[in-house]
Amino acid sequence: MPALDIYHDAVKNALIKDGWTITHDPFTITYEKHTLAVDLGAERNGEPIAVEVKRIRSSDEIQDFVIALGQYIVFRSILTRVEPERKLMLAVPLRLYNTFFQEPIARPVLEKQNIHIFAFDPEKDVIVQRSM
Repeated sequence: MPALDIYHDAVKNALIKDGWTITHDPFTITYEKHTLAVDLGAERNGEPIAVEVKRIRSSDEIQDFVIALGQYIVFRSILTRVEPERKLMLAVPLRLYNTFFQEPIARPVLEKQNIHIFAFDPEKDVIVQRSM
């Protein structure tokens, strides 16, 4: 399994505070001979989600963004085949959501690709903003 993101526990706690039940940690997707690991699986009121936690380092924002977006698109594509009712979410720190994710290079890509995002406060372990 891949290493946990430094914000993994903050996102997990934020989901729980928001009324989600953590169902998988990690949430694995098996398709044909491949297994992918999304950080978390959760459910609330019968709505299942998978959550990929991401941070983008300021030293290489564009490269990290491209990698995160590619990973999200692969996960979503496979998830729609094996569990189409489960929505994939990208969890990002609030600071990142309010800065880089609002820039002209990021905003149109996120909208065009219909990326479902929630921003969390890593110090308070709460979900602050949703873009679903």
